[in-house]
Amino acid sequence: MKQAEVRQEKTSISFKNKKSYILDRVMPILLFLCAAVSIVTTIGIVYTLMSETIGFFRKIPVFDFLFGTKWSPLIAPKSFGILPLLSGTMLITVIACVFAIPVGLACAIYLSEYAPTKVRKIVKPILEVLAGVPTIVYGYFALTFVTPMIRMIFPSTGVFNALSAGLVVGIMIIPMVSSLSEDAMQAVPKSLRNGAFALGATRFEVALKVVVPAAFSGIVSSSVLAFSRAIGETMIVAVAAGATPKLSFNPLESIQTMTGYIVQVSLGDTPHGSIEYGTIYAVGMTLFVITLLLNILALYVARRFREEY
Repeated sequence: MKQAEVRQEKTSISFKNKKSYILDRVMPILLFLCAAVSIVTTIGIVYTLMSETIGFFRKIPVFDFLFGTKWSPLIAPKSFGILPLLSGTMLITVIACVFAIPVGLACAIYLSEYAPTKVRKIVKPILEVLAGVPTIVYGYFALTFVTPMIRMIFPSTGVFNALSAGLVVGIMIIPMVSSLSEDAMQAVPKSLRNGAFALGATRFEVALKVVVPAAFSGIVSSSVLAFSRAIGETMIVAVAAGATPKLSFNPLESIQTMTGYIVQVSLGDTPHGSIEYGTIYAVGMTLFVITLLLNILALYVARRFREEY
């Protein structure tokens, strides 16, 4: 009996060793494959955009595309200057960030420095629900609610305008600014706060002069990420901003963004392989490069101004 028990115990140990050996060999490979999915996806996106964009620039000079002031690729006389789309995109983004960053930062300061724990646990999830609302819903909210309110103040405002779309895009990105900024503020040690309180500072002074500077890298990173998110927004601007590509910085007029144009041409009416079809990829590549540069800037700022405690 003892020999049988010893053999069974040895078999059990041998099985466990083999299992551990297999897991040690197989799991790193599986984990690497999971990590490689994002890399392969990025390579595929860049390849698709580059291949079509190069074909487009064989027909249209790069200089005319980047510095042209008229965008009319679908209607004769055809023009392929992306500046009207770029100005419309930046107008929407600037309006959104001017509205969202102060409001989001104020929300973050309240949640981090003023709100009791119970209130924070209730308010923060409710605030983050805004990030889960479908953007098409935001678009119709801008068109049917925000635009009429703006027209009551500015009667000359068009039904489709940049101000309405920009404000609603700002509402959409508030959770990104507030949540990331609040996390950065929560990471600031309480000893810094206590030291400021000991010197006679008020709670507002502690928040503004101690916590915010200490969490500066996280706040700036959240703002840059929100900026890049606003640039890539599609459905809100497609519904509420209009489809009029013009080189204008008047927020009360109808404009068109890069993403709005991509939606317009991607409806299926443009023949595959035509120069009009190639504009989708050229505009998409421009948007991809801008977003990539903004993400690199966010990473640089986070590393450059990071405070370690």
